Amino acid sequence: MGYKLDPNAMYRMPIHFGPRTGPRYGPDGRKFECKDNPKSTSVTVSFLTNSEQLEAFLPPGFSLNGEPVVSVSGGYMKEIEWLAGRGYNTLGVSFPVVFNGEVDRATGSLLTVLWENLTDPILTGREELGFSKIYCALPDPLTFNGETHCTASWMGFKFMDMHVRATEQVPIQPASPSAQPPSGEQPLTGTLHYKYMPRTGEWGTADIAYAVLTPASSPNRVVQEHWRGEGTVEFHKARWEDLPTQYNIVNAFHELEVKEWRGASIVKSVGGKDLSDQRILR
Repeated sequence: MGYKLDPNAMYRMPIHFGPRTGPRYGPDGRKFECKDNPKSTSVTVSFLTNSEQLEAFLPPGFSLNGEPVVSVSGGYMKEIEWLAGRGYNTLGVSFPVVFNGEVDRATGSLLTVLWENLTDPILTGREELGFSKIYCALPDPLTFNGETHCTASWMGFKFMDMHVRATEQVPIQPASPSAQPPSGEQPLTGTLHYKYMPRTGEWGTADIAYAVLTPASSPNRVVQEHWRGEGTVEFHKARWEDLPTQYNIVNAFHELEVKEWRGASIVKSVGGKDLSDQRILR
C-alpha cells in the first residue's frame, strides 16, 4: 500500500519521504517567526532605460507604471533560522509595473529574475511561491576604499559587476504602524511575479501560468543602517558557450540602454517574513 498525503502538511518533490521542511514548514510543522533573522545587507543600483525594451519582458496582464527605471539588487543574508543558521545570497532585476486582472489590480515591481547561490531556496521559491529563481555564484561583496563591489558568475563566467559608493547615511525613521489590508477599491502593492511551469510532454503548453504577488508589508523587518550614493552595474555579453541556459537573460540586460544612473543604496536590516502571504492574482 502506497503513501497518502497529509492535507495539512507541505510537500515538495521528491514527496515519497513525507513532508519537506523549508521556510514555511519547519520540523513538526512549526512556523519560523523571522524576527531576529535573517541578518541582511541589500546593495542596489538603479538606472533609467527605454520603455520599449522593458515592455518586451512583460507577461500577460502587466504594463509599465511610471518611468522605466530598472533596479538591480544584491541581497546577502546570514543566520537564517529555517536553514539552521546558514545563509545565502541573491541577485534580482526589477522595474515598476501595474497588473490588471479580471479580479485584481496590483502595483509594484516586477521581479523578472532572481539568481540565488543555494538550491534549497531556489526550489522552495519556484515551486511554492512562483518566483523566477535560477542559480549562479554570488560571493559576498568586497568593500574597499569606500566602494562596494558585487559580482555574479556561472561556472567561471562572470556576467555582472556592480559598484556602489555610499556617500550619505539616511536617518532611520521610526517603524510605522502595520498597514491595514487593502479594501476592494484599493490596489494591492508589493513585488509581482509570473509563475510558469511547462506541461510534461507538451513542452510548448503551460501546466500553470499566472501572476502572483508578494505583499509589501513586512512588519518584522527592522532597518538598522541605510546609506545612499552613486553606483553602476554592468551585465557582460555572453555566448551560448559561456552560459548555455542563461545567456539570453544576461544579454537582454546587457542590451538595456542606460539613459541615466538613478542612484544607489546599501541597506542593512534584520528580520523579515516567511512569505506565507504570497497570493495568486486573478
